[in-house]
Amino acid sequence: MSSGEDRRFGELPLPQTAAAAAAIRRLTASVLSLEHPHPAVAEILEQIAEWERELEPALPPDPRPRLSAYSDTDTDTKRLYLQHAFDVGRFNPCFPEYDFDVLETDTASGRVTFPVVFEGPPGLVHGGFLGVFFDCVIQHQSCAAGMAGKTRSLTVTYRRPTPLDTELRFDIARSQDDRGLTSTARLLLDGEVLCTGQAATVALPPDKLTANRFARRRAR
Repeated sequence: MSSGEDRRFGELPLPQTAAAAAAIRRLTASVLSLEHPHPAVAEILEQIAEWERELEPALPPDPRPRLSAYSDTDTDTKRLYLQHAFDVGRFNPCFPEYDFDVLETDTASGRVTFPVVFEGPPGLVHGGFLGVFFDCVIQHQSCAAGMAGKTRSLTVTYRRPTPLDTELRFDIARSQDDRGLTSTARLLLDGEVLCTGQAATVALPPDKLTANRFARRRAR
């Protein structure tokens, strides 16, 4: 099985980007848990504004992702695309983090804990984030197996409320036929199924997922 080091799906995030994502997620959880205004938050806002001004000169003028088929001029002005096949939550705080314990072509399983940033009903995970989670782990397994593709459908079935700040288990069963890929994932607590996600996906090798190969990070 391939891993998150596979650059066919886009460039890898910087270690600094991953560290920042984790810190931003923790900070957001702290701010969400405050009951009253706090002077530290005012300082945070002032510092963020200063950091935005410092970062602006280093950002590309065009926010669209660059692909290797673009001209040199386009490549110089567009944003580097970071791969979204594996562990998106590791570098983007808007996505959940998870860990695989087993990652095979037909089956996979692992663990996930949803912090307060993914809260919907009191103490529970927002249902929309569960859909994002299923989409991420299903695509992760398919990309690691070397056969993924565009999603035709994703159906989430909710059976029990999903608690925050609790280690949960997930598993995936994956099959392929002439019509494409079908993956069924389950999220469990102490063996009880909380919800399921079933995805139907076009089966394509990584080199055919886009019309252009992704551009690489430029030398400084």
